[in-house]
Amino acid sequence: MKKISCIIPAYNEGPRIAGVLAAVIDHSLIDEVIVVDDGSTDETRAEAARFSSVRLLAHEHNSGKSHAMCTGIRASSGEFLLFLDADLVGLTPEAVTALIQPVLDGTADTTISLRRDALLPWRAIGLDYLSGERMLHRDLLTKHLDAIEKLTGYGLESYINDICLRQKARISVVSLAGVGHTYKTRKYGMWKGIAGEVRMLMNIVETISLAGTANQIIAMWRLRTRD
Repeated sequence: MKKISCIIPAYNEGPRIAGVLAAVIDHSLIDEVIVVDDGSTDETRAEAARFSSVRLLAHEHNSGKSHAMCTGIRASSGEFLLFLDADLVGLTPEAVTALIQPVLDGTADTTISLRRDALLPWRAIGLDYLSGERMLHRDLLTKHLDAIEKLTGYGLESYINDICLRQKARISVVSLAGVGHTYKTRKYGMWKGIAGEVRMLMNIVETISLAGTANQIIAMWRLRTRD
């Protein structure tokens, strides 16, 4: 039987993480749920601890999403890995199933979500290459964990994209029309949020370069399928 580990990295997501966990706890296709609290200073850890079946790991200091994700992967035992962001809104068990099923069925090697609030250009082309909601076989990443762990800032998704493209992985885009996420401007206020978004884009360019980003989007768009 195929085993799925759900990994949720979280930093100061106390007001939101319970809604995400409610969609994956006791899900019939998920064997373990791992939350990696990345040095949060709010109630994130306490909120996750309310779910008795969650395996809660904690970093003493904030180390970044890439490091947190690697902590979760190394602690997991599943043949398949399901990644979810902790700031999702409207996530349901049905949406989780939709993200999982193409990989379990063997029609795709990895899935990537297209949320209702993806940026307009990504909705227009039917691909949000930066989405944090993904499902894949752990073998795609196990040889790259040391490199992923060293990524700074927000380069994780672009790096995973590059790995999948180099492995010629079949990519299925899963539309999650009822699912959104909380933008940084709402979490941190207008100016801090804008600064965070700019920093994210800079980290992505640093990870694979501007030309690499464009080439990556084109390559993924050509390979994608829509569910």
